[in-house]
Amino acid sequence: MESPHLEYTAELLRHFADLRDGTHGDAISRQDKERLFTAAVTLLDQHAGQSLGEINTDLLLDTGEVTATGVRRHRGGIEAVWALSWPEQRAAGISPIVIRAYYSAGAHHPHLQGGTTGDWPLNVFDDTQATAELPVLRAVASADLHNLVFQRDYRIIPAIVNGWTP
Repeated sequence: MESPHLEYTAELLRHFADLRDGTHGDAISRQDKERLFTAAVTLLDQHAGQSLGEINTDLLLDTGEVTATGVRRHRGGIEAVWALSWPEQRAAGISPIVIRAYYSAGAHHPHLQGGTTGDWPLNVFDDTQATAELPVLRAVASADLHNLVFQRDYRIIPAIVNGWTP
């Protein structure tokens, strides 16, 4: 049965229902929630890579490198990080563009965030929901890049330095 809600509002409803019900998807225990988180990271991997790859191609002129950590333990919780670094960013001494999925030790459920941006609920349980997350992943990566430009300036963007015009 199709949901009458838009994908992003459906995700928010899943998130808020989890808070109401004390669950994450069908999971109640931390162990089961971590299992669902690990599955979500696998489902999101190609989409996170795609969003960073698009920025690499269009703005960084294919000078960047996308990396992914996979799921790892972090400060008592678990996380997965996708990052896009490039020569100008490294030379400027600033962080790469980051998309981070995390389930912190004291949290009820997992979230997404950028290196310089806030949190977004991570309630992805199947391929359809993971595909619907692509606009969010693009927004997180774009906002992170925007904030990195503010940390230095536009010269960290190869497409602009090489004469791009509208």
